[in-house]
Amino acid sequence: MDDKSHYIDAWDLLIAHPPCTYLSKAGANRLIVNGKIQEPRYENGIRARDFFLKFWNSDVERIAIENPVPMKIWELPQYSQIIQPYMFGDPYIKTTCLWLKNLPMLFATDVVVPTSKWVSASDHRAKKTGDAWAKSGHRSAKVRSKTFPGIANAMSMQWEPK
Repeated sequence: MDDKSHYIDAWDLLIAHPPCTYLSKAGANRLIVNGKIQEPRYENGIRARDFFLKFWNSDVERIAIENPVPMKIWELPQYSQIIQPYMFGDPYIKTTCLWLKNLPMLFATDVVVPTSKWVSASDHRAKKTGDAWAKSGHRSAKVRSKTFPGIANAMSMQWEPK
């Protein structure tokens, strides 16, 4: 960005946000339909898993990978931590897993009361009310995949080299 060429012989930190479309537990109902695995979706899931693992197995000392809760079928490594945007000042619920190598877990910086879900989902409460909470959340994949400023700031502040 400074119009100069820069040489980097090794990265010291990798923060990856691989696509979650085929890995996320939220897509389980599309992988198995009427008791049968949907082969095209399964093949896409294998490619997505392999892409995720390229980050995890990369030759970088410190690694963080962010994604939603995955389906067990993909046998990803166990995530290190689950965080929520409301733990970092953004008033939403969006369950986010972090896989960490040689990095400390993030600690909450500004816990606020969540006002809504970020991702639209079915109302799983025993008593369905059709209230604003049930109707909250976004459906657009581009909007749903947002990394919140509070989380990004916590990563930059807590994972900077000392």
